[in-house]
Amino acid sequence: MRHDLAIYVRLLGVQLRSQMQYRTSFLMGIAATALVTIFEFGSLALAMQQFAMIDGWSIAEIAFLYGQVEFAFGWMDLLFEGFDPGRFGRRIRLGLLDQLMLRPVGLTWQILGSDLSLRRLGRIVIGAAIFIFAMQQLTISWTLAKILFVPLVILGMICYFGGLFIIGATITFWTVDSIELMNVLTYGGTQAVSYPMTIYPNWLRRFFTYVVPAIFLNYYPALWILDKPDPF
Repeated sequence: MRHDLAIYVRLLGVQLRSQMQYRTSFLMGIAATALVTIFEFGSLALAMQQFAMIDGWSIAEIAFLYGQVEFAFGWMDLLFEGFDPGRFGRRIRLGLLDQLMLRPVGLTWQILGSDLSLRRLGRIVIGAAIFIFAMQQLTISWTLAKILFVPLVILGMICYFGGLFIIGATITFWTVDSIELMNVLTYGGTQAVSYPMTIYPNWLRRFFTYVVPAIFLNYYPALWILDKPDPF
């Protein structure tokens, strides 16, 4: 385990040095992902200017959800990119996975360390900025339990979406190409949990409660942190 972890750290170092060779491209990649996140949230903020609230949630409260998701998913996308079903399926088609399997190092660590797209830092930074902005705008009764709970919520989202990536990558052993359902659950799932669950129809809320329990990732934690009543 220690040997595999040391190899993983070395692989991350190689990825970092290789991407830093072209600093202009590196910085432009970070700026591009940051701008995408800014424009997406900016369009939401502009739309909400027409409404004081969305189903009882203010723009600051929605930003609290949105920033959490962007920050967590940015980290997940950076750390678990090797397991992205599309990339993983390409490895299988080209026989690149066989090369990794022949090496005397844990396969999981090799995959995690083989793809580290640092341009995701743009999404991470803007997600953190949105989250901090939301907390500044809101009057939250902070307690020690709430302070300790916030990083656990973020870690839970990273593990949840990272787990979906791994499941999707596993399925490509049989399908070779990634299936669209996994994109719906991952990238579509981030959009769904970026907003309060009360805005969705009953069947979709049940889906995110009983089939894919994404409602517990940040919606219920946000209700507790923001001292909002449970509408269900």
